[in-house]
Amino acid sequence: MQLGGLDISALLPFIAVGFAAQLVDGALGMAFGVISNALLVGVLGVPPALASQRVHVVECFTTAMSGINHLLHGNVDKRLFFRLLIPGVVGGVAGAYLLTSIDASVIKPFVLAYLTLIGFYLLWRGLRHTAVVRDAKYVAPLGLLGGFLDAAGGGGWGPVVTSNLLVQGAEPRKVVGTVNSVEFFLTLTVSAAFIWRLGLADLAGATLGFLIGGVLAAPLGAVAAKRFPAKTMLVLVGIVLSLTSGYGVYSSFG
Repeated sequence: MQLGGLDISALLPFIAVGFAAQLVDGALGMAFGVISNALLVGVLGVPPALASQRVHVVECFTTAMSGINHLLHGNVDKRLFFRLLIPGVVGGVAGAYLLTSIDASVIKPFVLAYLTLIGFYLLWRGLRHTAVVRDAKYVAPLGLLGGFLDAAGGGGWGPVVTSNLLVQGAEPRKVVGTVNSVEFFLTLTVSAAFIWRLGLADLAGATLGFLIGGVLAAPLGAVAAKRFPAKTMLVLVGIVLSLTSGYGVYSSFG
């Protein structure tokens, strides 16, 4: 089926992936960038820097929708938001510059291995222990690292920041909503940095499919984050983080 010169049937698989990835991302605070970037690089053969640029352009729209919905549902911690914002943006710009200057793939398998272990820990904690909510102590360094890895690796803000804030005992619903909201400003800045370094890529094909699916799923993710019990969220985050990061490690060495 053609619409305005576009083959809609060819876009459907990417719309489905974008929808599923954003649904998980909106509910659990991670996965959209990782899944989308993996498909662009691993399946379509898009160069890593260009894939990261396109994913971040799409995320400008999906994170805006997600952030607004999380705010409406009371999932955003304003104090945590501002503690993450500036370090995340600074790290994102640095990561974008690095990825467009040198190959950052050497460190990526080690970061993914670390996230896989964090995922197993969160899964274990969710299954074995009652979640105890307390304020996170280490926020700014997480924002800096998460922003850097997100830009340099085409995804990583959610897995790094969400998982480590949960390890510190922060309230899962607030963590997911706040991390998603900060991500809008991160992706906006990173996209601008990539455009400055690489030029403006056309928004078409798989990228458009991710955008349509992601925007459609954003409101549902915020509702899910509000309704999931804390222990359930820990278990689900642990499963998603372990699977996506573990697959990344396997792909890096395989």
